[in-house]
Amino acid sequence: MTFVVTEKCIKCKYTDCVEVCPVDCFYEGENMLVINPDECIDCGVCEPECPIEAIQPEAEQLIKDIERNREYSAKWPKITATKIPLPDAKKYENEPDKFKKYFSPKPGSGN
Repeated sequence: MTFVVTEKCIKCKYTDCVEVCPVDCFYEGENMLVINPDECIDCGVCEPECPIEAIQPEAEQLIKDIERNREYSAKWPKITATKIPLPDAKKYENEPDKFKKYFSPKPGSGN
């Protein structure tokens, strides 16, 4: 089992989870983060750090999120330090269906 970042992260990109990860398995896109499921050790320390509960344990209903995390963690730069959330993060925290509306495949800057 692993942890995955869900579409709730899109347009928010809080990075509180990044600094607590003991194996540095987070990767940064333009408007969200992902976890490389092959690097995650299932320690769970990142999950409670996310202020909007965008990190979830692997589950059958999250198959699309798991595959998205796997695909983009291979393309985006690693992120290991906390950054300021996106400017309108609060506005988008509880918006549904963010993937269809806002997902960007572009990489973030990493660190």
